[in-house]
Amino acid sequence: MLEQTINNDIKAAMLARESQKLNALRAVKSAILLAKTQKGGNGDLDEESEIKILKQLVKQRQESAETYRAQNREDLAEEEEFQLGIIKAYLPKMLSLEEVEAIVKNIIAEGGFSGMKDMGKVMGQATKAFAGKADNKTVSDIVKQQLAQ
Repeated sequence: MLEQTINNDIKAAMLARESQKLNALRAVKSAILLAKTQKGGNGDLDEESEIKILKQLVKQRQESAETYRAQNREDLAEEEEFQLGIIKAYLPKMLSLEEVEAIVKNIIAEGGFSGMKDMGKVMGQATKAFAGKADNKTVSDIVKQQLAQ
């Protein structure tokens, strides 16, 4: 589904002559095609894999922008940040801290988990529940906080 959306947006960017946006969209399409044709791949991606690819691209753009800034290459940093904004638009909306906390409390209550010994079990369920909708570090911090109580 993401691939089709990207293809449509590439066509729109071509017609509108938006070269910066086109570069970002082509990078996403390239990453998707690469993932689909990798050894062991079945030629199809699920939503979780698509989100993983997008997050990887976002991380790459953030690191590149930081590197360019450190080298006083503001022009290149701005290009990376522009692409970062385009790519982030395809990620699902991130949950708020309150929403994450409520879901973590629910997972702990339903599973009857208590204490830090259950951290791995809670994180396993939380990772599936939040697939791309919350930062894993944030989730981990909230799980630790809830299990320590």
